[in-house]
Amino acid sequence: MPLLYTSAIIVLTIIAFNLTGCAGGQQKPPMTPLEVQSIQTREFESSKKIVFASVISVFQDLGYTIKSADNDTGLINAESTTQQDTNWQLFAGMIVMEQTVATAFVEEIRDRTRVRLNFVTTTQSSSAYGQNSREDVAILDATVYTNAFERIENAIFIRSGE
Repeated sequence: MPLLYTSAIIVLTIIAFNLTGCAGGQQKPPMTPLEVQSIQTREFESSKKIVFASVISVFQDLGYTIKSADNDTGLINAESTTQQDTNWQLFAGMIVMEQTVATAFVEEIRDRTRVRLNFVTTTQSSSAYGQNSREDVAILDATVYTNAFERIENAIFIRSGE
C-alpha cells in the first residue's frame, strides 16, 4: 500500500510540473513602451490637414462616433457603440457594457505627418445592488493598427488626388 501511495504522489507531481511548464511557456512577456509605440505610430508624406481629415474619416468608417477633434492640437477622440451583455442580468442581476475608445494624435514633423493611434476596450458593469466597476484594456494586437493605418493611407491617397 505505501508503494502505491508513493507512486501516486510521484505521478501527480510529474503531472503538476508538466502542466505548470506548459502554462508558463504560453504567456508572452508584456510589450515594452517602445514596442507599443512602434505598432501604434505611422508617418505619412502628406500635410497635417489631409491626414487629420483622413483619420476622422477612417474612424467614422470603422463605426466610431467622433467625440472631439481639434486640428490645432492634433487630438481626435472617438467611441464605438456600446454593446450590452444581458446574460449577466438574468443570472447575477448585473449589466455588463463594453465599448472601444479610440484616440489619435496627429502631428506635423518637417515634411511628414505622424499619427499615433490608441484603441482601448472599456468594460463597465453595474449590479442591482449599486456596485459599479470599470476595466480598461489597451488593444495591443498589431493587426488592428495595421488595418487602421492601411485605411488611413487609402483615405490620404483619395484626398490627395482631389
